[in-house]
Amino acid sequence: MVNLLNEYLNRAKEIIGERTKEEERYDNEVLKWLRKDKNIKKAINKANQKYPDEALELDSSNINDVKEHYNYLLEHVKIMHNLEKNITQPRRPT
Repeated sequence: MVNLLNEYLNRAKEIIGERTKEEERYDNEVLKWLRKDKNIKKAINKANQKYPDEALELDSSNINDVKEHYNYLLEHVKIMHNLEKNITQPRRPT
């Protein structure tokens, strides 16, 4: 199990890459809006308004890649939240 978790974390790090605190804030803003209505264009626009120095430009050549990146990041955040919850509050045997 530990090896599987380490493999996942290493792969996630490759996909997500190193990010500055500003990039993390931008990404979190995108994720916040994706959770609300699942519209990548709206989410990017809202994040661009709040963090103009990190703004992404969407067009037909990159929108699918950007959407897939943020969908992956959204799932990754859910997985990490569940792992953290299970580590800090282990289930009791039934």
